[in-house]
Amino acid sequence: MPNLLERILAAAGLLMLSPLLVALAGAVWIESGRPVLFRHRRVGRGGREFELVKFRSMIVNHGGAPITRKGEARITRVGAWLRRWKLDELPQLWNVVRGEMSLVGPRPEVPEYVDLSDPRWQRVLEARPGITDPASIEFRDEEELLAAAKHWELEYRNVILPKKLALSAAYLERRTCSSDLEILLRTAAASWLRRRGDGGGA
Repeated sequence: MPNLLERILAAAGLLMLSPLLVALAGAVWIESGRPVLFRHRRVGRGGREFELVKFRSMIVNHGGAPITRKGEARITRVGAWLRRWKLDELPQLWNVVRGEMSLVGPRPEVPEYVDLSDPRWQRVLEARPGITDPASIEFRDEEELLAAAKHWELEYRNVILPKKLALSAAYLERRTCSSDLEILLRTAAASWLRRRGDGGGA
């Protein structure tokens, strides 16, 4: 999908969703104060770092690992709800407007897990990172998988992350505008429709 079109769509999305965004920001602020947004360094296209924005879903100055497992004490009640429905990701539309991200593309990783000398990373970082991609759908329950792992960081580095890279690289080889649209629809179904029927908490 052309970047200019994505930026226009993202700006329109922010405008249409503004009442919801204000309500979600208010919920975060009422429960745990400021800041409402969480800003985190991620690796983008060409290995350039940028500041990704989300609704804050954890306590302020929580510290800890850069990846999250389900049930961690640092996750707030509102944050757990936001993460369950993937609503914490909505502010990333601003990253799309800024041209740092795409609607669909490999999820941007934190610097400590990126190896710029690895050919797999070099291939994935040829593309602009996205809000969602096939790996996001495949590993939509990543926090649960990590919570169940005995050595969760090794599980992420040695098992989950290589699979994500492979899925992202394979998708980039066959990517089209129609496939991007399909990924957006599949993401909505996986993140929202499935959650309505699972009856589970976060």
